[in-house]
This record gives sequence, C-alpha cells and structure tokens, in this order.
Amino acid sequence: MAKKKESGLDFIVDKLTHSIENVVTGDSFATDILVVDKEDLKNLNRKYGWVFNWISELKQPERDIYKLTIVSNASIIQGLISLQVREDHVYIHLIESAGFNKGKGKMYSGVPGNLVAFACKLAFQRGHEGNIAFTAKTQLIEHYTKTLGALHIGKNLMIIDTKAALVLTNKYF
Repeated sequence: MAKKKESGLDFIVDKLTHSIENVVTGDSFATDILVVDKEDLKNLNRKYGWVFNWISELKQPERDIYKLTIVSNASIIQGLISLQVREDHVYIHLIESAGFNKGKGKMYSGVPGNLVAFACKLAFQRGHEGNIAFTAKTQLIEHYTKTLGALHIGKNLMIIDTKAALVLTNKYF
C-alpha cells in the first residue's frame, strides 16, 4: 500500500527580522502586504518558481491571498500567504516564499516570519486577539515552536496565541 503523503505547512522560518533582509548585504527593506489581484496570476506558477497552485487557491471563496512585496519594488512578489478568517482565529492554509527566496542561494531572509506576523496582525484587527492556527508537517512542529512561539495542540495542529502573536507583530509592524 502506498504511503499517504503528509499534508501540512512546510515553510522554514529562516530569521525573524524587522522587515526582509538581503542575505548578502544585510540591508533591510520596508515591505507591503497586499491582496493578490488578477494581474498577479500570470506569474504565480511553476515556471516562475512557485510550488503551490496559487491560481486554484485564489478560487477558494472563503480564502484571501496576500502578497509580500518590497515598498520600492511592488511588482516583484517576495512571498504569498493564504488565510481564512474563522469564528475565533485566522487559519493559514498555505504560505510560500518566492523561488528566489528559498534555499542556500536565496535573496532575502525574513519572508515567512513577515507573512506569519501579518496573519497575527489580521487576527488582532478582526477581534481574534492575534490567535492563528495552521497544520504543520510533523518534522517541523519543533521548529515552529522555537521560531514562532507556536503551541502544538494535537496531531499536527498548531496555534499562535496572543502572547506569541504580540511578539511577532511588534517585530514586524
């Protein structure tokens, strides 16, 4: 019997920065997080280094897709996040750094942390006290606990509570 592929988020939080940081120069760049629009769709595919099917994700009516860009260069997407506002928290469905921000040769660090902090900020704005949840791959549960202050609450479900959300939002916003 074939082994079922484990689902869950598998992003690596490389560094918690105050925005995003060029890995070569150490320069920080102010960022914007904006809703993905139809113009962005043409570049959100494997040809441009995106692993997930963001076009399909955008078709989910209950989800909102946001892009992280550098203020001075808004046409280049640094990372994406798919969020759903639920009754008492914000749920992260997907998160991905642009292909050029992954691995040893990446251009910028801090992209995943910035996107997670945005999810926390949105949860505060929606009256959910910063609470977010996501499903993690088993091998990354400890990583998210250490880097984000996330709590493992069963199976692969993790949450970021108000205390950890404040740390993240204060770092980035």
